[in-house]
Amino acid sequence: MVSTLPFNPAIATGTSPSGEDQPSSNLSMDSATAFAAIALAAVSWDGVLTMAGSRALRHSLDYRKPYQHYGQKAMVALMDSLLAELRRVGPQHLMVEAAEQLNPRQRATAYAVAAEIMRSDGPLQVDERNILTNLATTLDLLEVDTAPVLAAMDLLHADVLDG
Repeated sequence: MVSTLPFNPAIATGTSPSGEDQPSSNLSMDSATAFAAIALAAVSWDGVLTMAGSRALRHSLDYRKPYQHYGQKAMVALMDSLLAELRRVGPQHLMVEAAEQLNPRQRATAYAVAAEIMRSDGPLQVDERNILTNLATTLDLLEVDTAPVLAAMDLLHADVLDG
């Protein structure tokens, strides 16, 4: 099942369709919200939130602190607020804003989680690789730091039947 998010991909550039700068976020973003925002933006960068992507997003957060202590109601509220913001400003703007709230260690982990989520529905496509490259730049991560993550994702998500 595929769910389409009703947001304008033109907004993902940081400008409105008329070319004006995007307004600042309505969302109050602490590091936990920012981390989840990057994961959500990565899984829905193309305006489509697949069932596999939704499951990967939820799994990537469920076992981590502080999310493991969130009740169902708190998790739904977090995702609802992030989805509303994603629809309003687009994935690129949401990623940029979220990156500003994370320290270097959180940024590296957010990148790894984004890469894993993007691999949830199969090998990375060219567009997905471009999004990850852009995310690495947004998070101030060097290729020397991101290449091993992508290599690990290739191993982690390899087909066990391939020889």
